[in-house]
Amino acid sequence: MKSTTLNEQPFEVVETTSVKTNVRYDALVAIRACKATLVAAVAFFLTLAVFNNISDYYTNFRFVEHVMRMNTIYPDSSSLWRAVASPFFHHLLYGAIITWQIVTAVLCWWGTYRCWYAVRSSKEAFYAAKVTAIIGLTSGLLLWIIGFIAIGGEWFLMWQSEDWNGHNSAFRAYTIMGVILLFLNMPEH
Repeated sequence: MKSTTLNEQPFEVVETTSVKTNVRYDALVAIRACKATLVAAVAFFLTLAVFNNISDYYTNFRFVEHVMRMNTIYPDSSSLWRAVASPFFHHLLYGAIITWQIVTAVLCWWGTYRCWYAVRSSKEAFYAAKVTAIIGLTSGLLLWIIGFIAIGGEWFLMWQSEDWNGHNSAFRAYTIMGVILLFLNMPEH
C-alpha cells in the first residue's frame, strides 16, 4: 500500500492480484466473444448467400452458366476448348456450390454456438469448442479458393470477362474468412 493525494485529499492505492486477474479474465472473455461473433458474421453471410442462391436461383445461375460457357472472355483465347455448354453441368456445379455453402454455414453456426457456450470456460474447453468453427471457416476458404478463384477464375478464365467476373468478390470473401480464421486461432495468453 502507498499513500498519495488526489486534489489534496489523501487516499491509499491498494494493489491486489484479484483485480488484475479479473481484468485479464474480462479481456479474455471479450476476445473470445469477438471470435465467436466474427464466426457468426461469416455464418450469417453464408446463410444470406444460400438464401439468395435458392430464392433467386436463376440470377446467380446465369453467372455460373456464363463462366462455364466462357462466352464473355477474350474471343481469341486459345483456351476456349475448356468451355462447358451443357446446362446439366451448369446446374450440377451450381447445386454443388449451394450445397457447399449450406454445409459451411451450418458448420459456422454450430461453431458459433459452441464458442459462445465455452466463452467463459477453461482454455482447453474453448480450444475444443472452436474446432467446429475452424472446420467451417476452412470449408469456406476451400469453396472460394477452389470453386471461385481456381476453377472459375483460372480454369474458366473468369478474370477475362468484363461482365461475369467474380474474381474480386471471391477474393474479398476469401480474405475476410482467412483473417477471421487467423484471429480465431490466435493463442490465448
